[in-house]
Amino acid sequence: MIDLIRKAIKETNTVIDENVLRAFIAVESGGRSFSESGKLIIQFEPAWFKKKAPFAPSGKWSLNKIERQSAEWKAFNDAFAKNPNAAMESTSIGLPQIMGFHWKTLGFSSVGTMWDYFKVGELNQIKMLIRFLEVYDKRLFKAVQERDWHMIAYVYNGAGYAAQ
Repeated sequence: MIDLIRKAIKETNTVIDENVLRAFIAVESGGRSFSESGKLIIQFEPAWFKKKAPFAPSGKWSLNKIERQSAEWKAFNDAFAKNPNAAMESTSIGLPQIMGFHWKTLGFSSVGTMWDYFKVGELNQIKMLIRFLEVYDKRLFKAVQERDWHMIAYVYNGAGYAAQ
């Protein structure tokens, strides 16, 4: 993993320290990008799906706090069948667990193209983590530079991060 992080740093010409990137990856995904079956590691977020697809009938997607990837994918696939874009936007993916609704911020033409880019491999996922840290929020980038872990967690995961 460290070689991929160093390669991503070089290719993106970022000033973000490799140890910060390693910490993000460890906290967000435990260093896992794909499951044993080859699917992206995901965390489907029903609360976001309800906002994106408010009239979707309840189903497997409405389950929350699912920790097993097989169950995550069942919930995601159920939501995807009802509204594909809303399902992808309501799911965090890969090593950095970036939510799909950030597709525009990351420079993609659609949420589907973001997912396709992540599916290519870990190097792409690390590059997107770097881009996200650089462009999402000035407070986040400053906190990354200062290694202000409280502010990083607050901006990256929201005010409720401490309760998780």
